[in-house]
Amino acid sequence: MTTSMNRISWRWNLIFYVFLSLFALMVLIPIALVVVVSFSSAKSVADVGFSLTPAEWSLQAYQHLWKMGKQLKDSYLITIFYTVIGTVMSVTAMSLYAYVIAQKRFAARKILTWFLFFTMLFSGGLVPSYIVNTVYLHLNDTIWVFLLPTLVSAYNVIILRTFIMTTIPDALFEAARIDGAGHFAVFWRIVLPLFKAGLATIGLFNVVNRWNDWFIGMMYINKPELVPLQTLLQKMQRTIEFLRANAGVGSTPEGVALLKNLPEHNLRMACTILIILPMTMAYPFFQRYFIHGLTMGSIKE
Repeated sequence: MTTSMNRISWRWNLIFYVFLSLFALMVLIPIALVVVVSFSSAKSVADVGFSLTPAEWSLQAYQHLWKMGKQLKDSYLITIFYTVIGTVMSVTAMSLYAYVIAQKRFAARKILTWFLFFTMLFSGGLVPSYIVNTVYLHLNDTIWVFLLPTLVSAYNVIILRTFIMTTIPDALFEAARIDGAGHFAVFWRIVLPLFKAGLATIGLFNVVNRWNDWFIGMMYINKPELVPLQTLLQKMQRTIEFLRANAGVGSTPEGVALLKNLPEHNLRMACTILIILPMTMAYPFFQRYFIHGLTMGSIKE
């Protein structure tokens, strides 16, 4: 029922519409600029700079990426593979861990929670982790280096544990135990159906982190077929920057023209399009779970 206490006047509605429209433009204009620059020629970007109306349209950046051929396809496939499989493995492991430490009757839950929290405060550092992964576990140049070292995030486990403890009443666990259900049955039939919003949130965090990660590939991967997309594009950008900074041919008129037409900014924008396109396709899948999670606590008994 609408009353004078909860009704918004048309003036405030107008202010909200204007504010949200300006905010939408602030988000959409940079994205449009990235798309336009990616389809601009290197000469146009060098002469005019970034513009929504370039002097010359060109597929030069995408043609440069297309010349990479099999390497680009392999990098895309390996990135999609370890992003999807790694996310499934991580969400499975973290949700099981969170379920265990969320059980108030479990005697060792405080110890396991403290152990989890301890890893958030202290870390061995980069050198010890590199030694463990390469010397002892021999994960370098294998697909497992993308999956195992980042399998569990202590921060995400604590979020999932809190989600279970605050959204699933203890009465459901008690009723399941009275009916003779074991822990796996309770987790599968009770927790997971009520847990989708939390899993989707952590799953999206995992997907974005894995998709954008380039450091692991730079550190541990030498095989071309295992180089992830982000690492490949990072190496390509550094190569172009090196040529621009150190090319001795740049002192001649021909060299200046060559460096001017060498794709850099438009190639960087084309790489950005290739990177964000899968994420924009994946986000609508998770969006409905976010909405469900936001409205879950709005209904009172």
